[in-house]
Amino acid sequence: MVRTEILDALRPYTEPFRVTRGNDFFLKDFDPGDTLGLKMHKQEAVQLLQRGSKWLAMEQEILYAQDSWSVLLVFQAMDAAGKDGTIKHVMSRVNPQGCEVVSFKQPSAEDLAHDFLWRYHARVPRRGKIGIFNRSYYEEVLVVRVHWHLLDAQKLPPSNPGSDLWQERLADIARFEDYLTRQGVVILKFYLNLSRGEQKRRFMERLDKPDKQWKFSAADIRERRYWDDYMHAYEDAIRATASEAAPWFVVPADDKPFTRLIVAAAIVEAVEKLDLEYPRATQQQLDDLAAARDELNAEEGQPQPQHCNRRDEDERS
Repeated sequence: MVRTEILDALRPYTEPFRVTRGNDFFLKDFDPGDTLGLKMHKQEAVQLLQRGSKWLAMEQEILYAQDSWSVLLVFQAMDAAGKDGTIKHVMSRVNPQGCEVVSFKQPSAEDLAHDFLWRYHARVPRRGKIGIFNRSYYEEVLVVRVHWHLLDAQKLPPSNPGSDLWQERLADIARFEDYLTRQGVVILKFYLNLSRGEQKRRFMERLDKPDKQWKFSAADIRERRYWDDYMHAYEDAIRATASEAAPWFVVPADDKPFTRLIVAAAIVEAVEKLDLEYPRATQQQLDDLAAARDELNAEEGQPQPQHCNRRDEDERS
């Protein structure tokens, strides 16, 4: 398929969930159980996902060769929304050398001694690579906002904490993303939109099945108590930072196969828009290639050097 056909095929899957104008955004307008009316067998969904992953793998190779752009994928969600599984399945065919997943944990003392964006900026992917933030700098306006006491460890000047702190941080994030996009970083942000009811079902499944119990943490239940606070924080974050250059995708997460399809479609669509091509060789490179070919061809018919084995060496000694 040519690029225009691919983009036309993907647009119906991505456009309903793309958010580029924050003023018009309300989380209640997005159904966590939406599947665009698609009723596909699980195997059919797997085949479509594999096709998308294959496309992405081919484009990633050209991205690496061209060495001009990089791609940053930001994943945010409530617990049990399926971030890890989505990343695993969507990126399954991408060359690991060209892709890095960063899972940001609690900040270290070194992190806390710097501004809140410092540790994230250091892990932005270099040109030619795809970087994945499994949770990101948005935690600074989500979990830190819900749990105010976490600010104490950030050693902010006395004048900073206040009613405008979160809007200031969101404005900083928007400017940070604008800066990155102007440097050739393609930013896609995914909020996996899980319903409270589906989260409960998945938590119960983890409790009931021995092979899933390792995934469960008591902290998951504690955070669930703050559901409404998190929804308010997510809505504010998306409203303040959605843009054409760094869009959010509010992806329905109650149906895992559908979630993965939408994420894969959004990534393939964004990379296809770059219109990537393998770099053309310079005249000097062409001359070097011709010289290498001549040297290799000249080896034909020449005796090859003999290599002795360990026994030969022992006998000589």
